[in-house]
Amino acid sequence: MKNENYEKSLILSRQALSQAIALKDNNLIAACYNTIAANFDQLAEFEKALFYYKKGLIYADKTNNNHLKNWINNNLGNIYCFDKKEYAKGIYYYKKSLEYSSKIADSSEILFTKLNISWAYFDIGKFNKGLPYLKYINKHHRIHGDETTIVALNMLNGMYYSHANNPQKAHYYFEKAIELGQKSNEKSDLSFAHQEYSKFLFKIKKFKKAYENLYAYNELTAKLNDEEKLKKVNVAGINLEIDEYKREIDNIKTEYKTSHQILLEKQSKNKFISIIIITILLLFIVFSYLYFQNKQLKQTNNLKDIESKIQENIITASINGQEMERKKIASFLHDNISALLSSAAMHLTIFSTKNQSNSEEITKTKAILIQTHYKIRDLSHRLLPTLLARFGLFYALNDLCEMNSNSTIHFHYSSDVSDETRYDEDYEMKMYFIVSELLNNITNHSEANKAKLHLKELNKQLHIVVKDNGVGFEINQYQTIEGFGLNQIKARINTMEGKFTIISKPNQGTTIEIIAPIDYKS
Repeated sequence: MKNENYEKSLILSRQALSQAIALKDNNLIAACYNTIAANFDQLAEFEKALFYYKKGLIYADKTNNNHLKNWINNNLGNIYCFDKKEYAKGIYYYKKSLEYSSKIADSSEILFTKLNISWAYFDIGKFNKGLPYLKYINKHHRIHGDETTIVALNMLNGMYYSHANNPQKAHYYFEKAIELGQKSNEKSDLSFAHQEYSKFLFKIKKFKKAYENLYAYNELTAKLNDEEKLKKVNVAGINLEIDEYKREIDNIKTEYKTSHQILLEKQSKNKFISIIIITILLLFIVFSYLYFQNKQLKQTNNLKDIESKIQENIITASINGQEMERKKIASFLHDNISALLSSAAMHLTIFSTKNQSNSEEITKTKAILIQTHYKIRDLSHRLLPTLLARFGLFYALNDLCEMNSNSTIHFHYSSDVSDETRYDEDYEMKMYFIVSELLNNITNHSEANKAKLHLKELNKQLHIVVKDNGVGFEINQYQTIEGFGLNQIKARINTMEGKFTIISKPNQGTTIEIIAPIDYKS
């Protein structure tokens, strides 16, 4: 994880977690969850990081390991303060962390946590509450601190003296923070130092230097976010893709109507001919009737086959369009809308600082912009899971099973295929959302408490079995059940030239088997 090989770290930490659970060792279980969460934290999957940190805390609280409790509570504080901007919750977890570091008398951890608390209070303008913690850090940093916190410490002193209207000391500490940050590898703290310095410079109306620091902040932030950026997609491109799929569906419907009309006209013509023949040749009335009835039946069957095929094509085109929209809209939200909201919040902050305005409307507007930014980011992750794109289908499905498991139902994941196996990107996305829909059906409709997902690769085909111990249903009724999406999934598998089988009876659970030809990564 420290070498930024998050895929291998996640694989190893999951293996460790399985062994820890088998050993029933709460210390190890908590440590494994903390490592998994830290990986997701580094991947900017903050909701998943939050989920696993909280799981880790549940097991840590069952132990006497105050060091581990301090560590996890501090990580939760970081998520709430720096990522979710929910400072009240963040400060709560920081103070819990401080309790445990005080119990074990870990001076360096005490200092580090107090620095975080001071920073959190300063971020929300509560300088009087943050000042005692800052004084403690200033007093003890030489003995218990290190170079990883020196940039942040000088920045916090600059923020305080800016608030105290002492420009000479504020200048000194901000410039010292920037100087130390440029010499070290603390790019994140350096970017924050530039940002806070620019706010102070705007406050004292030194606009040129303020803009220079704001530019440095933007440049550093862009570099830090480079790895997380996807290719930009403009709105026109998305709309064109959507229009293409709509046109394709319209063409299929038009072809269906034309074919249907031709068959009806032919049917009508045949009936007319039969009437003439019956009128002229009474002796052949029975034979003619049977002949045309038989022909009509064949035509009706052919028509049903055509309608079924067209319906499958319409469903496939629609789902392909939805998946394309998911991918491109997720990229657009992440790279454009989210960035614009962040920029708007920053400029609003600068404006309020410049004009020394602390009106309630501006404060609320900033809060709304920040909240919207995080909601949009979470929406983009739900539209296109980052884990699927980075690590592949099997790792994403394993995680999906764990995320869907709760106190009511447990999803067991097993696979004969290595988690590191990768297929074609579009194929992985199709199979992920198909399995996701099946797991949602189990959660919402089956009333099961156990379910399992098993995958294997055989003869260049992916075999998927999803099984639950729920209430089940009559097979001949599933076409009419609203909201299950089984018809759509079956149509999708048919167009992939695969097989879709349902085995179910009332009160005997449900088993769904899927066999789909694999589209390997080119």
